[in-house]
Amino acid sequence: MRVLVTGAEGQVGTEIVAQLDHRAAERRRGPAWRIAAAGREEIDVSRREVVLAAVVGFEPDVIIHAAAFTDVDACESAPERAFAVNALGTRHVAEAARLVSAHVCYMSTDYVFDGHSERAYTEWDRPNPLSVYGLSKLAGEQELDSGATIVRTSWVSGRHGRNIVKTILRLSAAGSTLRFVDDQRGSPTVSSDLAAKLVALALSRRPGIFHVTNQGETTWYGLARAVLRHAGLDPDRVEPIATADLDPPRPAPRPINSVLDNAVLRLDGDELLPRWEVSIGRLVEALTGD
Repeated sequence: MRVLVTGAEGQVGTEIVAQLDHRAAERRRGPAWRIAAAGREEIDVSRREVVLAAVVGFEPDVIIHAAAFTDVDACESAPERAFAVNALGTRHVAEAARLVSAHVCYMSTDYVFDGHSERAYTEWDRPNPLSVYGLSKLAGEQELDSGATIVRTSWVSGRHGRNIVKTILRLSAAGSTLRFVDDQRGSPTVSSDLAAKLVALALSRRPGIFHVTNQGETTWYGLARAVLRHAGLDPDRVEPIATADLDPPRPAPRPINSVLDNAVLRLDGDELLPRWEVSIGRLVEALTGD
């Protein structure tokens, strides 16, 4: 088994590589595994010749494509870079995969939806992105062959990289009141949980779109309160505000409803990820050393 991971230095990519290493160690008495963990320095997915050379040279059985330009607000001012990485980069990966008959698993986002739905979004709902980031990630989905695996997720935090849970903990150390939006809903998802399910879907070559998030929903305000509570701090230090009250306002529009119904996994009888409160508690414990 040969597995190539793009974006391997990111907060989810790092966890994907850890999951693959764990699986390879468990199978050490069986056929050998080879895992190629490629960050941007190794594979700049926006460069076609680099992607083709890397994939043809390694000849993977599976490509887990986690490389992306994920700074939502920066995408608004750099749309060409967003599409070069998220859309055209995915075209390059798909083209290279065809040359070696590799299965592709692509990580996508809740931002492909406009957030106007009154219910959670299923895999069959029609996308309608509001932002450059969402448009570019949806374009990446459209570059893939029908047999590819597409995993959409939302509100990701983990031990690696920058994320909202680390931001909340950093702000809480200042001792002042924290102000977080209470009119955007989503499902906070911990990267280690996401990576485990994503790897399972990729290695089993499951085709189609899958929504993969921790279960349950909350607002950014609710998440901030939960993080402080798990850190042993006073959750009442968090003040709810409306999106319209953000100062300065964010360049990229956010979906008001980012909740993804994990309908395909549920209907297929697959095990769903744990409740977000449980996984966020474990993450806070890991980040604070408690």
